[in-house]
Amino acid sequence: MPRVSEAHLAARRQQILEAAWRCFSRQGFHATSMQDVFAESGMSAGAVYRYFPSKADLVRTTAEGIAGIAEDAFQELLAEDPVPRPDESLRRVLLHVTQLTTSHELDRTKIALHVWSEAVRDPEIRGIVTIVADRIADRWAQLAQRWRDAGYLPADADTRQVARTMYGVMIGFVAQRHMIGLGIDDYLDGFAALTRPPVLSR
Repeated sequence: MPRVSEAHLAARRQQILEAAWRCFSRQGFHATSMQDVFAESGMSAGAVYRYFPSKADLVRTTAEGIAGIAEDAFQELLAEDPVPRPDESLRRVLLHVTQLTTSHELDRTKIALHVWSEAVRDPEIRGIVTIVADRIADRWAQLAQRWRDAGYLPADADTRQVARTMYGVMIGFVAQRHMIGLGIDDYLDGFAALTRPPVLSR
């Protein structure tokens, strides 16, 4: 029997993930069953379980994928000298993540709302969310160190505290984007107004 190619396995795995994303986005994480994923993907239970033994595994893979997309933006920012200002850094991270997680039929950031809600009641999901949050906060902390060195933050600023605040600003955008339709430009312009020093008139 010929071996199944890695490309075929990756395509099947992606097919399942995209089916799960559509289900989560349409009906929420808690209301989605694995049977829903089987039906949406057009694959058997055995085929799906081969790749993802549980809904938590689907969430873990989805969250890690989005974190990986964010990290690409952080890597670019951290490689620049001088480091971009906090408002420009946030702009680039949010634009990068939203552009690469949104297609004509699905916005994966919407799934985050369902997962965060589930994390309040499910310790396993909360553990996944915490790991990913820590991963992204670590990147913000690295940027905060650069900002402090560049004089964008006070010399005594706690970079871990700044990192947690920046992570909160990120998830605040996701929440308002999907709950009230806030546009990214309005959100980012508001943050810039708070963080840029005022131009003093003579």
